[in-house]
Amino acid sequence: MTVSTTTNAGPDPVAGDLIGSGVEGGVGDQIGAWWQRVRSGDMGALPAVGGLVVLTILFASLSPFFLTERNFANLLNQAATLVMLGMALVFVLLLGEIDLSAGVTGGVAMALFVVLNAQFGLPWPLALLIGFGFGIATGALIGFFVARVGIPSFVVTLGLFLGYQGLALLIIGSGGLFRLEVPELIALQNGNLPPWAGWAMLIVILLVSGGTSFWDRARRRRAGVPNRTIALVWAKLAVIAVIGGIAVFILNQNRGQSIVAVEGVPIIVPIVLAILWIGTFMLDRTKFGRYIYAIGGNAEAARRSGVKVRWVKWWAFVICSSLAVVSALFSVSRVGSVDATVGRDIVLSGVAAAVVGGVSLFGGRGRLMHAAIGALVIAVITNGLGLLNLGAGINLMVTGAVLILAATVDALSRLRGNGVRT
Repeated sequence: MTVSTTTNAGPDPVAGDLIGSGVEGGVGDQIGAWWQRVRSGDMGALPAVGGLVVLTILFASLSPFFLTERNFANLLNQAATLVMLGMALVFVLLLGEIDLSAGVTGGVAMALFVVLNAQFGLPWPLALLIGFGFGIATGALIGFFVARVGIPSFVVTLGLFLGYQGLALLIIGSGGLFRLEVPELIALQNGNLPPWAGWAMLIVILLVSGGTSFWDRARRRRAGVPNRTIALVWAKLAVIAVIGGIAVFILNQNRGQSIVAVEGVPIIVPIVLAILWIGTFMLDRTKFGRYIYAIGGNAEAARRSGVKVRWVKWWAFVICSSLAVVSALFSVSRVGSVDATVGRDIVLSGVAAAVVGGVSLFGGRGRLMHAAIGALVIAVITNGLGLLNLGAGINLMVTGAVLILAATVDALSRLRGNGVRT
């Protein structure tokens, strides 16, 4: 039965804790509500998804190697670092803030890790833990200056962006380079799951996605709030099963060029998906996540309604810096070495990934998945232009043009939406 009901934030405090589109009901209601949001300027990741499809068709027609299983696996490994950094930056962009030091924070953390492990003989788990501790401390430091002192995040993080480049030079030494000697960390970007594990991963994804959807429905039902039609849940699971099944099947093909088989889903894929799910759960289903959106929409209104704005900002910067360290770890695992330039050039690409995916620079709008899609768009551009033997200059020009286009779409959509933030 189709139920057409518009659900607003009700006085029931339980209902206020529930996730929902704001318009529950059948398939027609959802499509109508989505189209209404697009017309009002909230296009989400629609332009990025469209761009991803167009770029895929374009590069597939120009290069016979683009749609091979080997390049598909390479693309996923290539995109992982940027996906993680883009997701890290979403937490502060949603507040209307920015962290220009995210890249170099990860770089200094990796410098600390590799020097403590290689030069001082510290066990690698402990050295890595100290690296993450540095990331957490940096996030807390930025949060202090932004939330307590009131300095704009652009200024604070620009200062750290410059200062941490010097700190990395002091730790590693000018021209210094350390090889990554930890097999477990090297495998992050260079290892693959056994073929059976790829199918097991897909089953886990379906169980978690289905379980989360039915848990949401049960909570809404207990609170007396209307649910979307159950057909939407089954449709979502079917789409995940089909797309995920195709991806696992392709990645399980032998893509090696010697007698040694190279097959299976890259190890980095389930790690990124797990962090994506945890972060999305945090933003969509916890008070902390709702407070981030509320502050990004109107910080003063959030403060007057009792939200502890300072603490939320503080923790958002801590999460951002911590995930930036994860991103740097992925980068180091892929390259196999650490020098003083790690993380120096990637932060603007991370911001670009989030904006291209549909995260608003003005705060209050966007999701982690949007940043992941935006990062894939940029990775496809880099990968496709590389296959066409076009230089880094063309790559930077194209990426910059895509970023300007995405920022223009964001600004125009806000004008069209008459300043209404969702």
